[in-house]
Amino acid sequence: MQKSILIVEDSKTILEVLSFSLDKHGYEVFSATNGENALKYLDGRKIDLMITDLYMPKMDGLELVRVTREIDAYKKIPILFLTTEAQQHKKIEAKKAGATGWVIKPFVPEKLIRAIKKLLQ
Repeated sequence: MQKSILIVEDSKTILEVLSFSLDKHGYEVFSATNGENALKYLDGRKIDLMITDLYMPKMDGLELVRVTREIDAYKKIPILFLTTEAQQHKKIEAKKAGATGWVIKPFVPEKLIRAIKKLLQ
């Protein structure tokens, strides 16, 4: 069965690269440009993993993770942050909010795909 991934990213370029890479590897991809827009996908549909940026307009990644973890259907899905932020205290804050992992931009798409495959096993 095809796995589905929700990408939440305000950079159009990164969103396109991620979408292309994930689609190429057989994932169903949903995308949103901020946390507020992402909420429309958290309507009970099957989402196997979420990738989100940290800093976005309207609703940032931390708030999105907190809201996502309050929805029964998405309490246990893996959530990866994909961000330029490398500060340890932000990583700790993300973990407390419910994030599963942290990937620093710029990223190598193939390495990200390998990490995703591990998380979805």
